[in-house]
Amino acid sequence: MCMFIPVVFAMITIVMSPLLLGQEESLLQGIAAPEQISLIKIKGDAGLRYVGTIIERNDKEIVLLTEGKTKVLIPIETILDIRTIPSSHFHDGEYWFPNPNETRYLYAPSAFNLKKGEGYYQNTYLFINSFNYGFTDNFSFGMGFEFLSTFGSVGSGSFNPIYFLTPKYSMEVSENLRVGIGVLYGSILDEMGGFGVGYGLATYGNPEHNATLGLGFGFFDGDFRTDPVITISGMTRISRRMSLVTENWFFPADVYRGILTYGIRFFGESMSVDLALINNAELATVFPIGIPYVDFVVKF
Repeated sequence: MCMFIPVVFAMITIVMSPLLLGQEESLLQGIAAPEQISLIKIKGDAGLRYVGTIIERNDKEIVLLTEGKTKVLIPIETILDIRTIPSSHFHDGEYWFPNPNETRYLYAPSAFNLKKGEGYYQNTYLFINSFNYGFTDNFSFGMGFEFLSTFGSVGSGSFNPIYFLTPKYSMEVSENLRVGIGVLYGSILDEMGGFGVGYGLATYGNPEHNATLGLGFGFFDGDFRTDPVITISGMTRISRRMSLVTENWFFPADVYRGILTYGIRFFGESMSVDLALINNAELATVFPIGIPYVDFVVKF
């Protein structure tokens, strides 16, 4: 038994050493060239990061000149992630972290997609919950439910939750143009049946400033509509922690009728909160500025 433990420890060390070396080599390959700005995240310290220019490096450590002109010595083995920051993320010398919620406006999607392994949780009006996950850089899948109908009907003998599914595939066509297709499918009540929309998207711009045109063809309780639902949405970042967002739906009837939204998105590096108003010609007669809309998103 006494000999067994050292032998096992030695075997683990032999097996793990190439993996650890490979990880450090991968980090070294990701280190930016001199004069480029890097974002470095440190292991074991939640939220600890450094932003600055790497001025010295070797196989064991790097020296970073931070935004505050302070030199920091960082051992390679303590680095969780390191990446180059595009110059577009700096405004008047201040680092603006990437938009944490570029894949969706308020409810309508954009043609930007979650990266592989990324996901987010969204809560709307406290009762509507949804989860989305990126299976690849181009394909994501989401699902959601309404809290009261889901848990209120448990044990009632008639389990009838309101739910929805939202798969989406998108791709980059050019530097400022992305396109995508997706499906929104769900169920409201047994007597109303299921509903679904198959849609196409075109998004022009970048994650910080963009506009999206969407066309969707839907069915409701087995009735398929050949005239499309149209969405026109957009967002523009106006400060480090704030964007303006609008999402507008136009539904076919005897003539197209619209539902307009306009609001502000507040965000950090992994969370955003939307405060918006919903309005149209009919609502404006009762609520001149519109009905409040609130949601929040946590990215992981």
